[in-house]
Amino acid sequence: MSASASQVPPLPGGTGLSRLRVYDWEAADGLRGGAPHLHLACTEGYVVLGGRGRVQTLTASGYTETELVADRVVWFTPGTLHRLVNDDGALEILVLMSNSGLPEAGDAVFPFPRVVLDDTEAYAHAAALDPADPEKSARSRRDLALAGFAELRSAVQGGDLTALSAFHERAAELVRPRLAEWRNIVAAGPAAAVAATEDHLAALESGAEHLREATVVHARTTPRWGICGQLAACDLDGAFLAAPADTGGVRTD
Repeated sequence: MSASASQVPPLPGGTGLSRLRVYDWEAADGLRGGAPHLHLACTEGYVVLGGRGRVQTLTASGYTETELVADRVVWFTPGTLHRLVNDDGALEILVLMSNSGLPEAGDAVFPFPRVVLDDTEAYAHAAALDPADPEKSARSRRDLALAGFAELRSAVQGGDLTALSAFHERAAELVRPRLAEWRNIVAAGPAAAVAATEDHLAALESGAEHLREATVVHARTTPRWGICGQLAACDLDGAFLAAPADTGGVRTD
């Protein structure tokens, strides 16, 4: 039987899950990869599946580069400005995001140059993908973000955090109108997952009724043009519960 999105339980912990093939596009600095950006409310984690690369990160603590090789696990908290670099052209990552749904609802801000960042309309235009040519617009977005990232990196490495702090403040301004929507997403995802666990613990004190209501959920992945590469994102909107009985419990399509 099919299940509507509202009936589908979130992934464990209300996380987001996607497979990422990092862009193999060369930038002006000779490195290949995606667009620098930060998240304001989500922690992001990488499980490296194959290939070799780096994640460049910029915070108030400074600039760092972390090597990415198969089986390495790396994660970072909100506010970490990060850029994925695809050194061998084959970098592939399993990406875990806290607060599933928030990145898709705008929890990602690009460090465009200030002339673009300070103009809300110009920022929205630069951040959006053109449906008629998503690859071209994704490349343009990447290059514009790299220009701003280079300026911030240079300032931080020179000991000046003023520009980075100003970027943080502007990023918060850009997403502030969406906070009510974000709270609803968190309530339906990670908060609901915690509440369900509390209910399960309470149920175990007196019985095991909830164990008899167990279900198995399947979901497809949906291809997307991501910020850092080609995504195959877990799509719970297309999820379904146990397969029809007339197929012997095996989904046939």
